[in-house]
Amino acid sequence: MFERHITRSELLRCALCKDAPCTAACEALDPARILCCLWFDDEKTAAAGFPEHSPCAACPAPCEDACVRAHQVPIRRLLTRLHAEVKPQLEIGVPEDEDRLRTELCGVPLENPFLLSSSVVASTYDMCARAFEAGWAGAAFKTICSFPIHEASPRFSAITGDNGSIIGFKNIEQLSDHSVAENMEIFRRLKENYPNKFILASIMGQNDAEWEELSRLCEENGADAIELNFSCPNMADGGLGSDIGQVPELVERFTAAARRGTKLPILAKLTPNVAVMSPAAEAARRGGADGLAAINTIKSIIGVNPHTYVSSPAVHGKSAVGGYSGNAVKPIALRFIAELAQNPALQGMHLSAMGGVETWSDALEFILLGAGSVQVTTAVMQYGYRIIDDLKAGLNYYLAEKGFAQVGEAVGLALDAVSDSTDVLERDTVVFPKFHREKCIGCGRCVISCADGGHQAIRLSDDRRPVLDGRKCVGCHLCVLVCPEKAISSSRKRIRNRSDKGA
Repeated sequence: MFERHITRSELLRCALCKDAPCTAACEALDPARILCCLWFDDEKTAAAGFPEHSPCAACPAPCEDACVRAHQVPIRRLLTRLHAEVKPQLEIGVPEDEDRLRTELCGVPLENPFLLSSSVVASTYDMCARAFEAGWAGAAFKTICSFPIHEASPRFSAITGDNGSIIGFKNIEQLSDHSVAENMEIFRRLKENYPNKFILASIMGQNDAEWEELSRLCEENGADAIELNFSCPNMADGGLGSDIGQVPELVERFTAAARRGTKLPILAKLTPNVAVMSPAAEAARRGGADGLAAINTIKSIIGVNPHTYVSSPAVHGKSAVGGYSGNAVKPIALRFIAELAQNPALQGMHLSAMGGVETWSDALEFILLGAGSVQVTTAVMQYGYRIIDDLKAGLNYYLAEKGFAQVGEAVGLALDAVSDSTDVLERDTVVFPKFHREKCIGCGRCVISCADGGHQAIRLSDDRRPVLDGRKCVGCHLCVLVCPEKAISSSRKRIRNRSDKGA
């Protein structure tokens, strides 16, 4: 989304350690913190906090000696580049405070827009307390119910990238396995010890009476708002979870039941396992909801074992369709948030967005499409509560750099450019690719992709450099995407002559 000088691919061997040895070995800086900034797209904050005179240039790099993958992470080179290439280009320093991050959820103050989403990451007092201490504004507590929960083992699976980091994550986990009374005690303790943190009580009932009773109990025990779980893909049996979210009449009915039990703000958490989300969202509003939360996980199957023929996670030779999350689902989540934000019948409702948020720039995309708060789970499961540091720092720096006084000023700014139809797009201009010879390594990947997946508009010269045939190029930019060195960018435009082939 933003042009960066240092990319995640340059520190793939970094393990993002707990109590990192590289920092313990350095007397001048906190290399581990800086590497986290780079991993989570926060290079400007890292550079802005860097000393005017870099201590890395003449350093023998004990940080690299101490690294758990000794000398496999180019720490000194990365820090030196951060100081030399990024810091001189900064227009502002590190903002003095985080006041511009302050916002609200249905009238309830939030110190920043970041919440834990309802899941295992917000399922005990200790976990929520540690998250609050780390800087999260609040938590949507793991869904409370009055029926017994008995989990399977194992219950997680994932699709990973080349370095082992999670791209897409599957779970077959269900709801809170604590009793209602135990969860109410947790709420009371959290509100007593963290009165300024936001407690979003996620609930699921089996009938009208349970929805009403659970919402009443949550209000009496300190919750700030109620989230109605109409979307868990792992609770479909018996008409629970996403079965409800797919039936607008049930969404309206059970929202109304919960509304009878509380005066607190109510958010309906909706399922993405539908073609469009608006019918359920409008039903929630009719039932008395003040806001919407989306998306929950997407029904999925991951990794069929070629020997056992069982998908993952396998539980004693069986598996099941489960919920898919992680950065891979972000485009789908963004689409649903934009749909809800653009629906005139939903205007004024708070949108709490989730689905693939890992960095502050991920969160910003949801905000620009209409979200007033952002929830996170999968990234926390992978990297820990500590990611809040870069979520806050990166977003705060962006807002300050752009001159926003409050994060709320950015909400919805991208909506006017979004259409659900490609018919609105201008089609008479071709944007040529531009080849940067100083970066090009002559691999020919652009030629292969253009030949076999494009319009045969690129060839390699004798010195193994790409040459464009402008008569054939249609400006699709496949070459830009496949280049491993990011040596291709957008270039000049030309107006398509309607007599051209394909016009």
